Amino acid sequence: MSAASYAARPQNFQYPGQTGRVSSRSTYPAFLSVQDSVLLQLTWAWRGLYDSFRWGIVLTAVAGDSEIRANLYKSLLLNSLSLISIYIFDLLLQPLVQDQPKWFHRNIGWFYQVLWLLPVVGISLYLNGTWCTIIAKRTFLLQHGGRPVAAQPTSYTGMLKAVATSAYRVVMVCTSVIVSFALQRIPFIGPVAGFIFLCWVDAYYCFEFVWIARGLSLSQRIRHLEERWAYYFAFGLPSAALCTWGTGLANAAIFALVFPVYIIMATHARPVPADPYNPMPPITSAKSENDIIRHPSPFVPIRIPIFALVIWINDAVVKILNVIGGRPIVRHRGAARSRAFSDPSESAEDGTVKMEMKAFTNSTSFSSMSTATTPKGVRATSGRVKLGARPKLD
Repeated sequence: MSAASYAARPQNFQYPGQTGRVSSRSTYPAFLSVQDSVLLQLTWAWRGLYDSFRWGIVLTAVAGDSEIRANLYKSLLLNSLSLISIYIFDLLLQPLVQDQPKWFHRNIGWFYQVLWLLPVVGISLYLNGTWCTIIAKRTFLLQHGGRPVAAQPTSYTGMLKAVATSAYRVVMVCTSVIVSFALQRIPFIGPVAGFIFLCWVDAYYCFEFVWIARGLSLSQRIRHLEERWAYYFAFGLPSAALCTWGTGLANAAIFALVFPVYIIMATHARPVPADPYNPMPPITSAKSENDIIRHPSPFVPIRIPIFALVIWINDAVVKILNVIGGRPIVRHRGAARSRAFSDPSESAEDGTVKMEMKAFTNSTSFSSMSTATTPKGVRATSGRVKLGARPKLD
C-alpha cells in the first residue's frame, strides 16, 4: 500500500477530551473525606448541645408572656410535689420500715405508694401533658407568628384519627421506655447504649410538638431525627443526664419537671444540617458549568435507624390489639415490602390502616338495594369502610 493511499484514509481514533461527550468521571458523585464528615457531625453535635443550654431564651419567654409563665409555674409546683413525695419514701420511709417485725410496719411503704405516691405522680404527669401543650402552642405562636399547621379534628373521621394517633403515641412512649431498660441490661455496653438511646428519646419528645405543628407525619418526624442523629443526641444529652440519677419514678418526675423548659428551647432551636445528603455548599468548577455537589463520606452514616426496634414493636402491639378487638389486619395497599426503617409507622399512627367490616346478613333488602344501585365490577361501600385514609406523603 502506497504512502499516498494510506494518508488519504480517514483517521477514526480520537484522544480523550476531543469530543463533546461527557465523561463518566465528571458524572460520578463527589464525596467528602472521612475526617471532614466526622468533623461535620461533631460540629452539629456541638450545635445541639448549645441549643440545649439556651436558658436565656427560656427566661425571656417566661418573663414576656403571662400564659407561659402561669402554666410553667403550675408544672413546676406540681412536679416538685411529686419529686418530694418520691424522695420522702426513698430516703425516709423505706429505711425506717425495712425489716420491721409487725405486718403494718412492713407494709406502710406499700400503703404510702398506693394511696399517695402513685395518684400524685399519675395526676402530675397527666396535668403536665396538658400544661406543656399550652406552653408549646403559645411559644410556637410567639416564635413563628402563626397558628400550627395541624388543625383540630372537626369530623367523626378526624376524631377517630386523633384518638388513634394519641393511642399510638402512648404505646410509643411505653415501648421507648421498655427498649431503654432492655438496652441497659446488656452486659458491658448496656448502660452506655441505654443512655445514648435515652438521649434520642428525650430529644424526640422535646421536638415532637414543633414537628406536629409543622405538619410532619410520624415517619417524617422519625426520619428527620434519624438523619440528624448527632444534633439530636447532643440536644437530649442534658435532660437524659438529669434523668439517670434516681429511681424509675424519680427519673420520670425529673423529666416532667424540665420538660416544659426544653420544649421552649426546642421551639427556638434550628436543627442542623438543613440537607443531610448535601451538607456543604457546592463548589464551582472551572472545567464544568455545573456546581460540584459533595456528599458525606460513605463510611460515616447519614441516617441511623434509631427507632426501628420501637416501631417494629409498636406495629406488633397494634396488630395484637386489632386481633383482640375482632378486626382483621389489612396491609396498606400502597406499602411496599422493601420500605426503609420507620416508614411503616405512618400507616398505624396516621389512621391509614383499612378495616374490613362484615356485611349485615339480616338486612337482605338493603343488600339488594345496594346491589341494584352499584355499577358492575364496583364493590358496594357498605362492605368496606376506610377510616382516615389518605395518600402517603413520603
